[in-house]
Amino acid sequence: MSEHLLVATRKGLFSLARERGGWAARLIGFSGVPVTNVLRGRDGVIYAAIKHGHFGPKLHRSDDDGQTWREITAPAFPGDAADAPSLFQIWTLETGGRNHPDRLWIGAIPAGLFRSDDRGESWHLMRALWDVPERARWFGGGYDAAGIHSISPDPRDADRVFIAISCGGVWETRDSGASWQVLGKGLVAPYVPPEQAEDSAIQDPHRVARCAAVPDVMWMQHHAGIYRSADAGAHWQRLSLPCDDFGFAVVAHPRDAQTAWFVPAVKDEIRIPRDGALCVTRTSDGGKTWRVMREGLPQRDAYDLVYRHGLEADDSGARLAMGSTTGALWSSDNGGESWQLVNAHLPPIFAVRFD
Repeated sequence: MSEHLLVATRKGLFSLARERGGWAARLIGFSGVPVTNVLRGRDGVIYAAIKHGHFGPKLHRSDDDGQTWREITAPAFPGDAADAPSLFQIWTLETGGRNHPDRLWIGAIPAGLFRSDDRGESWHLMRALWDVPERARWFGGGYDAAGIHSISPDPRDADRVFIAISCGGVWETRDSGASWQVLGKGLVAPYVPPEQAEDSAIQDPHRVARCAAVPDVMWMQHHAGIYRSADAGAHWQRLSLPCDDFGFAVVAHPRDAQTAWFVPAVKDEIRIPRDGALCVTRTSDGGKTWRVMREGLPQRDAYDLVYRHGLEADDSGARLAMGSTTGALWSSDNGGESWQLVNAHLPPIFAVRFD
């Protein structure tokens, strides 16, 4: 099981190592500055996305495990792009897959998808996605503009990439971004007029996770429920839960296509655990039944919300980490059956990554 974590927070980037007495945390960069996401590249370097209030989004890279950092080129919308907005936030970073060791992907707010083929030294807007006619119908969820938060290259073919947009639905390219098609049959948006509810281009997927071992299986935390796809996002089936099915985070088991985890909250504008009691839900049979797991999590006066990138499973699927908006961080060594509080005093957590 993984013994290291990277944690991106409202006040800096932390590295945690598992020791005999628990997890030991250290600040490795950007004290006092929001780190919106973090990524360990396939070559071992760390990329950190920063959001300075005055100077805007920045991107940094460390080649020595966080001891030193170098600012590298951040993506930007070219002046000749339609509407040509300014970059508001780097929301997610992902590697390019095994066939593209130097490739990186960035999902941004507004909903631009950027690709680098030189380890982040230069970035290119995927114009074919930016120019789709459906973009005229995209809109913001929690932010003023639509944003890309989920990027998933297919493990079998890294030129085939799946993305999810709030609020712009789910899309796929099979040629590294040269062309795109909207997916998402079966998704329903009750927050729009009824005649638009099944419009694939205005759905609000909060987060999508793919099973690494069975890449056609995907899990979605939608604004209006939980869904599963068995055909790489083309069609979706809504699942029934014994508790709230609103939330932001979802993790797919990397080896078992029947297993996934979610963190429920009260919808829509409330966004806190039901009755102040935090829990994690897990299915182990493809969504037919669910286990609500609470051991080790606060069961009174809890106001923790787990953001889209705040829940993570390691490569074994046995160890999980979860960070909340209150700055609490938990880990589980048994698939979520029980949880241990790692730290109760971190800044609000945007993203956790097993390292």
